[in-house]
Amino acid sequence: MDKPVRVRFAPSPTGALHIGGVRTALYNYLFAKKEEGTFVLRIEDTDQARYVQGAEEYIMQSLEWLGIVPDESPIHGGEFGPYRQSERKHIYRQYAEQLVKSGHAYYAFDTPQELDAMRKRLEAAKSKNPTYNAITRKDMTNSFTLSPEEVQKRLESGEPYVIRVKIPHREEVRFNDVIRGWVMVHGSTLDDKVIMKGDGMPTYHLANVVDDYLMKITQVIRGEEWLPSLPLHVLLYQFLGWEADMPQFAHLPLLLNPPGKEGKLSKRQADNLGVPVFPMPWADPEKGETYLNFNQAGFLPEALLNFLALLGWSPGNNQEMFDISQLEKDFDLTKITKAGIKFDYDKACWFNEEYIKQRKPEELVPLMLEVLKANGIAVDSIDAEKALQIVQLFQSRVTLIPDFWDKLEPSGKRLPQGKVLFVSPTEYDEKTARKKWTGEAADVVDTYKEHLTNLDNWVADDIKTTLEAILTSKGVKIGKVMPAVRLAVTGLSKGADLMATMEIIGKEETIKRLENALNTLGQQVS
Repeated sequence: MDKPVRVRFAPSPTGALHIGGVRTALYNYLFAKKEEGTFVLRIEDTDQARYVQGAEEYIMQSLEWLGIVPDESPIHGGEFGPYRQSERKHIYRQYAEQLVKSGHAYYAFDTPQELDAMRKRLEAAKSKNPTYNAITRKDMTNSFTLSPEEVQKRLESGEPYVIRVKIPHREEVRFNDVIRGWVMVHGSTLDDKVIMKGDGMPTYHLANVVDDYLMKITQVIRGEEWLPSLPLHVLLYQFLGWEADMPQFAHLPLLLNPPGKEGKLSKRQADNLGVPVFPMPWADPEKGETYLNFNQAGFLPEALLNFLALLGWSPGNNQEMFDISQLEKDFDLTKITKAGIKFDYDKACWFNEEYIKQRKPEELVPLMLEVLKANGIAVDSIDAEKALQIVQLFQSRVTLIPDFWDKLEPSGKRLPQGKVLFVSPTEYDEKTARKKWTGEAADVVDTYKEHLTNLDNWVADDIKTTLEAILTSKGVKIGKVMPAVRLAVTGLSKGADLMATMEIIGKEETIKRLENALNTLGQQVS
């Protein structure tokens, strides 16, 4: 019988969770759900020097916001814990020592000065592989150049040391990647990596392999940047006698900067382009820097997940819209591409716009109210019916949630949306005023204002019927005056349904705005 599927997402808390990491987490999550397996969150905090306060909490909060909920984690627990590597420190030492005893690893006592001298010596000799390896280890201070007695003496005296893996110099390492197929790497190109540091903490390489084995991980789905480490990991499985239990590996393609030709997605380059790369708000506690994020930009989590799922994976047809349940059903590791994928922010926005359109209006009300509140509106005074009306008025015109207040136009200008409901215009679109604010239009606006004063039932249909009746009596077509009416009420040349807008604004405010426009723009042809 096949083993139960167990996959893991294993980020390091050395900073905010990058959107590339979110995609890795999503693919692990989808694969686990597809195979009715277990999704594990493991915090790989062996690099204590680079540990960033708050990063672990940020990782968990981001996954929670997106709905990528692990089955086992530092919070959720599980039978294979602890799920922080810093809490598993006692576990790794025995395996490092096991590798030393079996001859697959060794103690190295080299000082920083000796290591620096080695590098300079190799650089001067123009070595093709200037690393600590099967050739250079013979000239360094380690188990191969010291007698067993000297090694033991140094260990007992507490002299600083690391444990390095012994890479076979003349052997070839072969492994199969689900996405990339068979790969072969010759041992002569590899170096004797440190697997146990001087502070007693394992490096990523040893801890990763040991934890995956002990946690019974069956598939390792991770970013392409870890592919160069795989030959070492394969060797560690072999050296520890775990080759039969080695997981399948799948290395995901890189996410590329929005221009598509400038390498791996960079937070700085993306930030310069106005493109978020973090899921939620993050302020670097050391540098004090903040970056754009999808949450504050106004993305719905389900839209972001749909977008990320298609950055490297394809269902094999032209379908683009997937809810999470369908993604769980259709996801297939073998349909992931090898090539890097351009991070198309415009496409992400398109997904978000589509998901906003599909949302029930009442579900968007709390998000819309938060936008109004952020712009200084006293939302407590807005009743539930009016709040729903506002959402319904702008829902089809919103790409990002902040667009409920104002929206960035392709021209770079911001077009007020919800803002027109709460802020009277002080300026009027110059082009519309020049072309559409005619004497005839001003006369209709003046008459309209008087009739609205006597309108008892302030609803969009009656507001519209009142205007139509005036136009009929004056023999004027609606196209000649509607732009002027919109201009008077909103100051704009275009926008959402005008009569619905006027209903939400209210009778008193609408009449006031019509009066202000008449006084400001005048009643003569310009």
